[in-house]
Amino acid sequence: ADLVGMAQPTLRLYERKGLLEPERTSGGTRRYSDDDLERLKRIGELVDAGVNLAGVDLVLRLEADNVRLKRDLDRARRR
Repeated sequence: ADLVGMAQPTLRLYERKGLLEPERTSGGTRRYSDDDLERLKRIGELVDAGVNLAGVDLVLRLEADNVRLKRDLDRARRR
């Protein structure tokens, strides 16, 4: 929570909504990877811009699709 400047209930809400899935220790403590932290920052940017959580989910999925498509296109061009 401190690393991204978000409250713990907010992080739990994002997890319940499926916006991120942090790893867990054997004791159940959430462990956020660097990718998780970047994702949380992006979520925060979108929420600050007025996007609701359903919209955030859609934007994140579209951005991931875009990255995948660009990677596939680059591979195809190299062949």
